[in-house]
Order: sequence, then C-alpha cells, then structure tokens
Amino acid sequence: MIIKQESLSPKMNFKDLPSNSPLPAANLVLAFGSIKRFSDNNLQKQLRDRYPAAQIVGCSTSGEINQSGVYDESLQLTAILWEKTVQKVTHTKMNTMQSSFETAMGLAKQLKSDNLRTVILFSDGLHVNGSELLEGFQQVLGNIPIVGGMAGDNAAFVKTLQIVNDTISENLVIAIGLYGNSLITASGALGGWKPYGPPRKITKSDKNVVYEMDGKPALQLYKLYIGDAYAKNLPGSGLKFPLAIIEEGKKEVEKIRTLLAIDEKNNSLTFAGNVEEGETVRLCQTNHDRLIDGASGAANMVTDVLRVQNSNQPGLAICVSCVGRKGVMAEQTSDEIRAIRQVLGDQTLITGFYSYGEFAPRPNTMDSVLHNQTMTIGYISEDLLT
Repeated sequence: MIIKQESLSPKMNFKDLPSNSPLPAANLVLAFGSIKRFSDNNLQKQLRDRYPAAQIVGCSTSGEINQSGVYDESLQLTAILWEKTVQKVTHTKMNTMQSSFETAMGLAKQLKSDNLRTVILFSDGLHVNGSELLEGFQQVLGNIPIVGGMAGDNAAFVKTLQIVNDTISENLVIAIGLYGNSLITASGALGGWKPYGPPRKITKSDKNVVYEMDGKPALQLYKLYIGDAYAKNLPGSGLKFPLAIIEEGKKEVEKIRTLLAIDEKNNSLTFAGNVEEGETVRLCQTNHDRLIDGASGAANMVTDVLRVQNSNQPGLAICVSCVGRKGVMAEQTSDEIRAIRQVLGDQTLITGFYSYGEFAPRPNTMDSVLHNQTMTIGYISEDLLT
C-alpha cells in the first residue's frame, strides 16, 4: 500500500501544486473539501488529469482533516495504490430519505463477496437517514465493518456535495468495497459527551423524526431546555445540544443523535439517525478536555487491535468527526487530531473531515452504527507477506 497526500490551502489552486502527480498510478483517491471547492466546475477534470488511473471518491465537509490538523475551505487529497487489495466502487442517487434502507441494500448486493473485508461509505449529509443506511448494508453483508461518514456544508445545513469520478452531486451514496486477506483494518469510536438534565421518553417518532417527548411537542420542549438565545438559531445551534440515547443496563453513552432540521408546523425534530419510540434520551454537554480524551480513546482502540494483529505496517487513518465537536473546540479543534497522531505514530497518515454523521463499529465489536458527536477512525493498511 503506497499512500501520497496533497493539500490545497484556501488560497491555493491546482496550478500551485507541483506539475507532476505524486502517485499517477493510484487506484483510489479520497477527496475532502469545502462546498466552495466542490462547486468548482473544473474539479473533476483537474483530479482526473492528476490521477488518471484512480477511482475518485469524497465529499464536502464542515472542516477538512490532514496530518497537520483541521482546515476550512481547503482540499485534502489522499492517493492510494493497492499492492494486493482489490477494490470496487459503487454509488447511487437517493430519491428520498425514506428510501435509505432500500438504497443501501442495492449497493450492498453489488459489493457482496466472500472475501469482502470492509466498506468505506460516504453519503449526502442532509437527505439520508444514516441509521437506515447502515441497517440496509448489514441486512445484506452481515457484520462487515463499515467506516466513513455523512457529508457536511460547514454547518449551513443547506446542501452537501459528493464526488465519484466525473460526477459531483448532492443526494449520493458512495460505497467502496475492499477485498482480500492482505487488507488490515481496525476502527475506534468515542465521543466524550456527558448527559445532563432529566431523562425524557420518546412517545412519538417516525424513524429519525421525533414528534413528542413525555407526551409533549418535541420542538417546544427542546427549545425550553436550550433557552431562547440558542433556540432562535436552530437547527445550527442544536449541534451544541445533541441527544444521548440511554440504553438500558449500560453506563456509557454509545449512541448520540445530532439535530439536522426542525419543523415549526409539526413541532418536530429531525435527527441524523433513528430515535425510536420508547427510547429514553437526555441532552448532552461536553468540554474541550473531554473531547480530546474521546479522540485519544478512539485512537487507542485502533492500536489495541493492531497490537493483537501484530501489525506495524504503515497505514492510513480516515478520521471522521462531528461538526458539533468542532463547534465546541473552535480554534483548538486541531488538538484532537494531534492527540490521535500522538497515539498512532508517524507511520500512520491521517485524512478525514468533519461531518453530519459518522459510520463505524461500536467499540470492541464489528457492529457498525451511526454515531453523532463522535470521533471515529477507520484504519486501513496492507500485509504484503499474506
């Protein structure tokens, strides 16, 4: 596995890069950038000219991640040349959010194979139900680890864009299947948020749309708890007040839901993933240090797996973190990337983005779920001796 990376800062264009591509034979290029970057009509051609043999996949973001930290209005490119692993890229355009499950099943059937080892998944950030999407993949693939995330638009909540080769569009779901016994994978996911306030029972919901909590209109109750100053700036201000789903018998919060939209007419809240009737939820809060500890914890989960596999090969960490975390840490957001780098070491390159939802297995499992407000890490490498 050969990895080369290029970074275009906000003021840079492709003409500012070296004339020669660092890896013209790359099989795969991951591209993460701002809405402005992805709205450039020349982007597809510029990427194709630079990486003529590659499948080009990526999405718009709410902040771009590379080895050095976190950036806005940049373009981060990671080129990969597989030496033994086989890849297959498939995609489709969503019709409605309600078709997320069926869409995923269709893509998963195209990827299904006995030697499938992992799936890297990127989707639209505003018109996809992330929970249903993952459940659709799992219906076909079982417990194949799935990592990736939902695109962002810098917390504007207007439009997100995805790229697959010569197509840039919203409403896309893109899946990369990686195959073969030489592939090394690991993952980590940890938040750092703590619930506060009284528990509330979800008394009326439809998948990811919540209508009532404790028999009261959900939007009214939510506004009451966050206060007038934040309520007038919804849904964007909701990033600072996610819901924790309190699972019976568990002390740690494993499922957090980020607010995507509100409906004043129906007094409803739309989240990035499902919030089922009968579930108990609480509002969450956090601080800088808790979020950094969460990022370090996610990286330690990766190294724990690699230690068991006795793997010390160079690899790539695809870090997908939530825009809500970025809102809390503000100018210190890069601290969580530095914490990850410190754990994973210099032999691991880093790419990724800030998202509207993160895909990764639950800690210490192969059960991939939608995370919100969480740092997730999907690690890939190759064992050339296998």
